[in-house]
Amino acid sequence: MSDDDKTSDARPPAPPALPAPRVAKRRDWMPSLIWLIPVVAALVGITLVARILIDRGPEIEVSFKTAEGLEAGKTAVKYKDVQIGVVQSLRLARDRSHVRVTLQLNKDADAFTATDTRFWVVRPRLDTSGISGLGTLLSGAYIGADAGVADESSKDFTGLEAPPIVTRDASGKQFLLRAPDLASLDVGSPVYYRRIKVGQVAAYELDENGRGVTLRVFVNAPYDKFIGANSRFWQASGIDMRLNASGITLRTQSLATILIGGIAFGAPENDSGPVAVENTSFALADDESSAMKPPDGPAQTMLLYFNQSLRGLSPGAPVDFRGVVIGEVKSIGIQFDRSEREFRMPVIVTVYPDRLHTHANGEPRESRIAQDKRLQFLIGKGLRAQMRTGNLLTGQNYIALDFFPKAPPVKVDVSKTPLEMPTLPNSLDELQSQVQEIVTKVNKVPFEQIGTDVRKALATLDKTLVGAEQLTRTLNNDVSPEITAAMKDARKTINSAERTLAQDSPLQQDMRQTLQELTRAAGSVRVLTDYLERHPESLLRGKPEDNKK
Repeated sequence: MSDDDKTSDARPPAPPALPAPRVAKRRDWMPSLIWLIPVVAALVGITLVARILIDRGPEIEVSFKTAEGLEAGKTAVKYKDVQIGVVQSLRLARDRSHVRVTLQLNKDADAFTATDTRFWVVRPRLDTSGISGLGTLLSGAYIGADAGVADESSKDFTGLEAPPIVTRDASGKQFLLRAPDLASLDVGSPVYYRRIKVGQVAAYELDENGRGVTLRVFVNAPYDKFIGANSRFWQASGIDMRLNASGITLRTQSLATILIGGIAFGAPENDSGPVAVENTSFALADDESSAMKPPDGPAQTMLLYFNQSLRGLSPGAPVDFRGVVIGEVKSIGIQFDRSEREFRMPVIVTVYPDRLHTHANGEPRESRIAQDKRLQFLIGKGLRAQMRTGNLLTGQNYIALDFFPKAPPVKVDVSKTPLEMPTLPNSLDELQSQVQEIVTKVNKVPFEQIGTDVRKALATLDKTLVGAEQLTRTLNNDVSPEITAAMKDARKTINSAERTLAQDSPLQQDMRQTLQELTRAAGSVRVLTDYLERHPESLLRGKPEDNKK
């Protein structure tokens, strides 16, 4: 028996066949209420999805340098404190240089897809314009937006690192200011008109040639109407302190300008002219006096040679004529004159002749030939340049043009460029030179030889004094007794004379009698003289009475 036969005999017998089931339909069947729940949930879900899809606005991406304070699904996008979207997701760029933030905007925020729309993160910030974003300390950071006006739309934007100073919905005008440098100004620096803040610096950039800076300022309405064609702008940063004959003058726009700088504007004689249009360009002066001064007109360059130290003279120092500033110093140098074998100090100055003469309306300007002839005439009358001390405290010097009639005549070629103006040393240098000459002469005096001679003279004088002392002793010992005896004899003689001339002395009485006799004799002579004058014939005939007798 094979193995297959053994296996088949071991299997159990098959079970009996079951009858087929009978299916009967239920006559009272109705739908179960449990199926309503998923149906309603599905309908609600479809409705919500449809509403979301209908209300869903555009989706855009904004690049920021950092995602500080941003959270997906929580950080809002706001415009004028109204939420217009939410941050959907955050992801790092492939080059890891920035963060890509996906924003889901509302349906009514289609205008924020314009290419010139700006986005920035609002956080607590302290800058030149003040403190901003304090409300985010509790609510958290959010993304601010400024709607664009371009017709083209985009889905890729680059976010700003700082909030814009001027938004597009602000009312006012922008103007351009050109300056040699930025000084202490920055974005957000205030703009003042009559010490009232009317605007701020919106932006700045370096000129293409690198020789200056262009600033864009925004002036709020209605103050923008005070900017006209004649308006002048100047730096109001820091403190403007002036020391003059009237005392100390201190000027500043506000405390903020001392710290963060600022700009002020005005018009000469309060005449601003017609209202300036937007984006008009103005020059930015260093201070108010420079901005308000009248136009200088054409400039004339002059070359001055000095044979003295230029300490205290620096570029920018004023050039004045009897107190009127007519120019400034441009450069200072040093030059060796081979012919004279000495060093000379060349100084180049710029002079504005129109500051000495105001042209009336319609009056033509003088030609260059007429100006050269006039200048040559003035130089012939003694016009010279001289360096003088402007401030004794600071030691600053300036260049003065004045007339010196006693100055030696010089020949000047007025056709040369630049014109070489003759110079004179100032009085202090002349005094210093004279003192130096005196010191030189004093140094030539042979004080040692004079000292030797004085010592010899003193020795001789000492000997003379010794001899005089010996003579005095001799006089005291030998001559003095004889002089004493002579004085006694003289006293005796004087006493005798006094006795002789006394009133009761016989000599005095005899002299009185003699004088009386002389008086009587003189009277007789006077009588005789009178008689002879009357009777001169009596000299021959005698007295008539005698003849009668």
